[in-house]
Amino acid sequence: MSLKARPFIRQIHLWLGLSLGLVFAVLGLSGSALVFYVEIDKALHPGIERAGTGSPPAWSSPVWDRALTTGRARWKHTPGKWSFEATDEGGAIPARLYPASSHGDHHAERQMVWFSADGSRVIRAEPWGGYLMTWLYDLHMDLLAGEPGRQVVGWSGYAVLGLLLTGIAVWWPRGSWRKALAFKREASPQRRLRDLHKLGGLWSFGLLAILAATGALLALPEIRTTILSATIAPPDKVPTPKSATESGGQISISQALSEAHRALPDARLVFVDVPQPGREPIRVRVQVPGDPHRRFPGSFVFVDQHTGHVLAVHDVRRGNASTRLIAWVRVLHDGSVGGLATRILTVLLGFIPACLFVTGLLHWRRRTTARSAMHSSGSKS
Repeated sequence: MSLKARPFIRQIHLWLGLSLGLVFAVLGLSGSALVFYVEIDKALHPGIERAGTGSPPAWSSPVWDRALTTGRARWKHTPGKWSFEATDEGGAIPARLYPASSHGDHHAERQMVWFSADGSRVIRAEPWGGYLMTWLYDLHMDLLAGEPGRQVVGWSGYAVLGLLLTGIAVWWPRGSWRKALAFKREASPQRRLRDLHKLGGLWSFGLLAILAATGALLALPEIRTTILSATIAPPDKVPTPKSATESGGQISISQALSEAHRALPDARLVFVDVPQPGREPIRVRVQVPGDPHRRFPGSFVFVDQHTGHVLAVHDVRRGNASTRLIAWVRVLHDGSVGGLATRILTVLLGFIPACLFVTGLLHWRRRTTARSAMHSSGSKS
C-alpha cells in the first residue's frame, strides 16, 4: 500500500469506527449472552426443569396432540399457528403460538409457552420480548426496532467487514514485523492504548470477520440470495404447498409426524408447526445427517392437514451448493459449529468489539486533545 493511500484509509477506518463502533459493541455483547440462550433461560426459570422428567415424546406419541388440545383450550380466543419443539431432553415441551394476525415466520409476534411433559398443563407462558433472553434476542437481531433495525444490523455487518479490513490495512507493517506485533509495555499510556487496540483487532480479525459476515447474511436473507445467486447458484426455494381442500377435519399431530418420518426415516424431529384449520399444511422441521444445526436445521416435510398426504419434502442434502452453504451460516455465527469449545470461544469473542470501541475511542480523543493543546500553544506564541 502506498504512503499516500494510508492516511486516507486511516480516515475511513476512523469514521467507520466512530459511526459503527457502538453498534458493533452492542451486537457483540448481546451475541455473547445468546450463545447459551437456552441454558441461561432455564437457569433463570428453574421451575421449568422441575415440571417433569423422562424421555422426550417420540414421533407417534399422543403427547403432541394433548399439548395442542391444552393450548387451544387455554387460548381459545387467540386462533393461530402452534409450533412445538422437540428438545431430545424430556421434561417440559417448549412451544410458540403465532396469532393469526401475525405473519407466522420466525420473527413474528408470538406467545412462548411451556407444557408439562405429558402435555396436559401449561406451566409457563410469556410474550416474546417480555423476558430477558427474548429481549436480548430482539436487541441482537434488530436493535429493538423491528424491520428497520434488522436492516441496520444487516448492513452494519457488511460495513464492519470494511472496518476490519481498513484496520488491517492501516496496521500493515512498513518495516519490522516483530515490532508491529509487539506490545510495548514501557511505552507511554497513549502508545499502550494504541497497541491494545491494534493487537486486539489483529488477533481476532478472522473470527470477527466470520461473525460479521454470517450475521449480515442471517439478517438480510434477500441480499444473501442475491449474493449466492451471483457467485454460486440460486439457493433452492423451500416449497410452499397448500392442503388439497379446506373441508374435513384436521388430522392428529401424531399421524402427520408418522407420515413425515416415513418420508425421511433417518431424520431427527425438531419442530412441528400446526396451522389453523384451512389450506396451510402441517410443517415438520427435521435435522437430516450432515445438517450441522441441531436446533434450526434446514429440512422440512409438508403434510396435508386434512388427508395426511406428504405434499413436499425439502431435504438440504439434495440441495445445490448454495443451499448447503446456507446450512452452515447459523452454526458459524452462534459458535455451535465445534460444540462447547467453540461456543465458549464465541462468548469471549463477543467482548472484543466493545474493547476495540473503547480503546479506539480513547485513543482518538487523546490524540484530538493533544492536537488541540498544540494548536492552542502555537497560537499563543
